[in-house]
Amino acid sequence: MGCLGALFKKNSEFAPAYAPPTAEVKRDVCEPKQVPASVPKEVEHFEPCGCSDLSSAFARMSAGDADLPAYEEFSEFKDDAVRETIRKTIDSYASKLTEISLYISDHPEESYEEHKACAKLTAFLKDEGFDVETPYKKLDTAFRASYSHGSGRTFAFCSEYDALPGVGHACGHNLIAVSGVAALLGLRAAMKKHDIKGTVELLGTPAEEGGVGKGVLIERGAFKSIDASMMIHPTGLMGGRYGVGGIVPTLAICGLNVDFIGRAAHAGMAPWDGINALDAAHIAYASVSALRQQLHPDVRVHGIITKGGDRPNIVPAHTRMEYYVRAPAAASVKDLTAKLTTLFEAAGKATGCKVQTEVTPMMYELRNNGPLSNHYASVMKDAGHPVLVALDDFTGAGASTDFGNVTYTVPAAHPHFSIPATEGKANHTPEFTERCRSPKAHELTYEFAGGMAVTAARFLTDDEFAKEAKKCWEKDMERVGKP
Repeated sequence: MGCLGALFKKNSEFAPAYAPPTAEVKRDVCEPKQVPASVPKEVEHFEPCGCSDLSSAFARMSAGDADLPAYEEFSEFKDDAVRETIRKTIDSYASKLTEISLYISDHPEESYEEHKACAKLTAFLKDEGFDVETPYKKLDTAFRASYSHGSGRTFAFCSEYDALPGVGHACGHNLIAVSGVAALLGLRAAMKKHDIKGTVELLGTPAEEGGVGKGVLIERGAFKSIDASMMIHPTGLMGGRYGVGGIVPTLAICGLNVDFIGRAAHAGMAPWDGINALDAAHIAYASVSALRQQLHPDVRVHGIITKGGDRPNIVPAHTRMEYYVRAPAAASVKDLTAKLTTLFEAAGKATGCKVQTEVTPMMYELRNNGPLSNHYASVMKDAGHPVLVALDDFTGAGASTDFGNVTYTVPAAHPHFSIPATEGKANHTPEFTERCRSPKAHELTYEFAGGMAVTAARFLTDDEFAKEAKKCWEKDMERVGKP
């Protein structure tokens, strides 16, 4: 049946079977399930996505956790034929997609420098007959590929393809790149064969690892015509298993870079002629440390002094500090960022130093959409790949991704899937770079991408389902508030 056959036949190779829940659970599908070109001017590198933290979020995943509550069917939509078309299509492209993935892995490029990856992907998409625009929104390494069949809603997949310094594609972005292409190919075929009206897009989104590329694309209008979006992401073992998935939130994050400007003087002969910028940094560091006693346990503030002076006999004229602020809500990060800025200004006034504070673009937390997440999990469960859905459970969360910004813009979901990996050697390690090149990793990528395409087909086909997804998103945005 090929590598996508698992979408239609129960497959126990990747994960042991699990028992259904003993009691049916009814709930509102919008409510969270509680379970234990050049770099754009507005962007600065500040934070790798931190996906190495993700495995801990699934350490508690058991067979029971993987089962979903009762899912409300919005219509009599039958997607067996759609699934079959998607499966066969992706399966037929598997070898070509793997070739592209390995090429991207062989040529790692950091944020906003992904010229080879972008060229490889867009050349393939053009050859396959898609309308391709690149550069896109004035980003040299971004692209948009699209296909329309009549009028209707627009669903977008996202691909990432930037690498990490020193370890290459240790976060599996070579797999993410081709997962979006696979979903695009599968859904286009289904739209043609089954007369599914609407538009499907693939957005090539650079600089996830350090440039908030999706945030830049959002600000420049890339998502204005999009009704919903999805992408998938590989990770290491979940609960000691591979071939399983999870849809969980990540933290919002923002970076602050602060420079204290004083005046140099001879520290032994005339220190009174100087203005000590290191004193300002010391006061600022101590002030942030004192602030921590007033912070909630799920908030993180961590920073370093990157420049403390030149020599002990010179009163430091310039010091620099870098901080990250993380929290489960973007609004909390915004508030805390303002507090830190005030502390830095106070440290400058206390010492007579000038203060220059730069706030980097924020990665918002992931707010996965309930209907999209649950339908995707249902599809993958049928394929023998249990997916944990925990929409608002931040237990163990420590990672961040710029797809969080997408979830604040349209109804969206960001499932993760586990590939074979050494325990403790997951994302952002050299070992994971090699694991993301394996045949099994690619096979799983195409299976989970197929589930994404099936979910998108449901969104384009089922009016009630699409309305419910939007309703849940609007309700969630009202609850958390856009920062």
